[in-house]
Amino acid sequence: MRSTRLTYASSDTHDAPTTVVGTYLEPTAPWRGPGERPLVAYAGGTQGQSPECAPSAMVSQVVRFQPPADVVFEYDVMAIQYLLAQGMAVMMTDYHDLAAPGIHNFLNRKTQGYAVLDAARAALHLPGSGFHPGSPVVLYGYSQGGMAAAAAAELQPAYAPELNIRGAYVGGPPVGPAEYIARSDGMPGVAPAIAWILNGIAADYPETRPVLDAALNDTGKAILNNSIGKCGGGLSNALTQPQHTSRWTTSGQPINAVIDGSPELKKAFDEQRLGGTAPQVPVRIYSARNDDMFPASRGIAASWCGGGTPVQLEADAGLPPISGFLSTHDMAFFPSVTTSVPWVTDRLAGVPAPVNCAALP
Repeated sequence: MRSTRLTYASSDTHDAPTTVVGTYLEPTAPWRGPGERPLVAYAGGTQGQSPECAPSAMVSQVVRFQPPADVVFEYDVMAIQYLLAQGMAVMMTDYHDLAAPGIHNFLNRKTQGYAVLDAARAALHLPGSGFHPGSPVVLYGYSQGGMAAAAAAELQPAYAPELNIRGAYVGGPPVGPAEYIARSDGMPGVAPAIAWILNGIAADYPETRPVLDAALNDTGKAILNNSIGKCGGGLSNALTQPQHTSRWTTSGQPINAVIDGSPELKKAFDEQRLGGTAPQVPVRIYSARNDDMFPASRGIAASWCGGGTPVQLEADAGLPPISGFLSTHDMAFFPSVTTSVPWVTDRLAGVPAPVNCAALP
């Protein structure tokens, strides 16, 4: 492949101009489908809150050592390689502030969606890419990337109506950060991710910082501070921190209770929730049935179906319930890759999108 690392213009959560970093990957393999080569606007999974683990940094290394004794793996390269092997070009965003100054706002609906759409815009205008403004584009992502692809699909009609979006593949998406915290509070290995959410909210919504400062005890504040600059997948950092957020607060309440009790926090978190706007392009939602995020995926599907979106929800029953650091949600990434490409190829070929709204799993 030929790769180009670039910066491009985007918008922050308050619609002010900002800059995002991304990586364009052009395959040497010819496009095997009909028409011109398509562009996949790829949204990566959870990386962390450090420039060192930004996709544009990790995609060329795949594996990175994180002191004191952790190894971080860029798992998205498997999906990217599979897409490239079909002859599809890939544009992967680093999201807001992940490879630029600032605090990466993990699971922020608007900035993630904007970053994906503006990544597509940037790639279409990249000199030598062979693309033009009307080239076919597919939105694609799993987990955090699934939420980002979903947000991009929701925001596209108003934010980037000129893009020729043929469909959106949405894998294992969180509905929003508050729901993610409620689902994962107390689970092994998720303490850094909850801290990344709170760090991002405090950075984007300054009015919430005094509320968090008053609510968090020394343990909670230390976890938030220590999580900045950490990559996802670090076992020692994830497993040595108190897992239940009730141990982070002065009141002994879990973080979600703190959010619900604060108008400032509740407003900020409510703005991050998916499902308020129906996409105008076909969507395939993939989720393992035994993933504890599956009810959220079904809820998004029902909401979008109600808004007229052609939705196919695949509930994969092939994976057993797995808890711990590598859960059913994590393991479902791998079968999701192989089952997603035929759906993407059909959308590019103009095949009518399958819909199961009338009988959601």
